[in-house]
Amino acid sequence: MGKRKNSGVSRDEEEEVEVENHSSSNEKSLYEVLNVAKTASQQEIKKAYYKLALRLHPDKNPGDEEAKEKFQQLQKVISILGDEEKRAVYDQTGCVDDADLAGDVVENLKTFFRAMYKKVTEADIEEFEVNYRGSDSEKEDLFDLYKKCKGNMNKLFCSMLCSDPKLDSHRFKDLLDEAIAAGELKETKAYGKWANKVTEMKPPTSPLRRKEKFVKQSESDLLAIISQRRSERKDRFDSMFSTLVSKYGGNADSEPTEEEFEAARRKVESRKASNKSKHK
Repeated sequence: MGKRKNSGVSRDEEEEVEVENHSSSNEKSLYEVLNVAKTASQQEIKKAYYKLALRLHPDKNPGDEEAKEKFQQLQKVISILGDEEKRAVYDQTGCVDDADLAGDVVENLKTFFRAMYKKVTEADIEEFEVNYRGSDSEKEDLFDLYKKCKGNMNKLFCSMLCSDPKLDSHRFKDLLDEAIAAGELKETKAYGKWANKVTEMKPPTSPLRRKEKFVKQSESDLLAIISQRRSERKDRFDSMFSTLVSKYGGNADSEPTEEEFEAARRKVESRKASNKSKHK
């Protein structure tokens, strides 16, 4: 019997780290090749890759064509799973060819994700705030944070969405007092001190509408500024035009005729020529 050639990789190790030819067979996923979960982090993927690469590297397996081929396949695996964009395409489509991991497939996926998760604009945030403030969801979040913060309202305001201590302290106090009276919440020492301070403060007028009023007033102020600037530019233009008319003749109430324009041009050139001759 012939002796088995020692390739530098034991039989057990070969079975453990065997890399299937994924370009011709789909028996193993790329994650199974590296022996990692599909939810593995980049750090876990790279760690598994380095472990296999050290075992299959041609320098450690001189003359072993099979180990060399597996090492090359391993490079293909890490080129896909090690790239976030290619990995996302692979997870969605199962494609492993470079041609499939670029071009129309990627663009189609980007379009798909843009449709699923649209860009959030300032208008979207304002709309969310208007719908959230005063809603049942806000009330539930308020009660949950009250319990987590143990009645510490300073901490609560740091975590509470769309909240402002100046606008919402009295409103939140009324909601919390009602829940405490109904036995849904327990009053804490920290909350009691805060509630006493709020009681001494003057409540805001229509706290839920103040932001809307501010936005409308800001828009009104902006339109007034734009209108004022347009008026100032028009006044400057009219003043400049009147000056030209007084110097070169013509009627300020109508556009100059071609003859008047030509006469004014000749006067300007004549003055330039006269000024040049004086400086000589």
